[in-house]
Amino acid sequence: MLRIGKRFATEYTRVGAKSVAKRGYTPDSPKPQTIDYAQLLENNKIWAAAKVAEDPEYFKRLALIQKPTILWIGCSDSRVPPNETTGTRPGDIFVHRNVANQVIHADFNMLSVLQYAVEVLQVRDIIVCGHYGCGGVRAATTQTYSGLISKWIRHIKDTYSSHQAELNAIQDVHQRENRLVELNVEEQVLNLAQMGIVQRAWRRNGFHDWQHVSDAMPRLHGWIYNIENGLMKELPIDLNKVPEIYRLKFDDPLHPL
Repeated sequence: MLRIGKRFATEYTRVGAKSVAKRGYTPDSPKPQTIDYAQLLENNKIWAAAKVAEDPEYFKRLALIQKPTILWIGCSDSRVPPNETTGTRPGDIFVHRNVANQVIHADFNMLSVLQYAVEVLQVRDIIVCGHYGCGGVRAATTQTYSGLISKWIRHIKDTYSSHQAELNAIQDVHQRENRLVELNVEEQVLNLAQMGIVQRAWRRNGFHDWQHVSDAMPRLHGWIYNIENGLMKELPIDLNKVPEIYRLKFDDPLHPL
């Protein structure tokens, strides 16, 4: 749902609220109903006109350059839009989203985004953002076969298996799922830290000592979004948990930086 405050409300009224409401959409609907895809095009025209009215040069500037300083790896869930939940503008964040915010070493989609963000855009921070109530994480706690998605969430099941004693000790199902959401985010941040793309950038930026890995650029962060109150929180993640075998060396003359 696109919302741009009073300007949107004024224009929305002008173009005919009754017509739009019949499609199940109003700017202040607490529970969005089914939206006719054509209404998205109408909303876009209203939004673009409002942006130009507010700042005539807005789109001209936006078209000239893309220089975000943050890469966001988040969940595909429609309730967790990165820009809206962080109060940022188009162009501020480079975004990759998939089911349950996975960082998988064989996912060429994610790796392509990561490489472009790190080597071309030279982002300063990479955020893996999960959220409580994640359907992908919930599915990973079951023994139900779900077709192709079962292969994708297999990685979350691996995380569950690694922390089975801790998770099984949590009696409340809701709290157990929330804890797995947190563990999943931590695992994905550690996966990022194992990536040659990231470690190569660290080395180029002067990183040499794993004892100070938290200061390496780009910095890695794990966040959790709480859909019930709209707030983010950062998880304390120790990157020194990365096993020695994954800590790459770049002093080999056959494989220079």
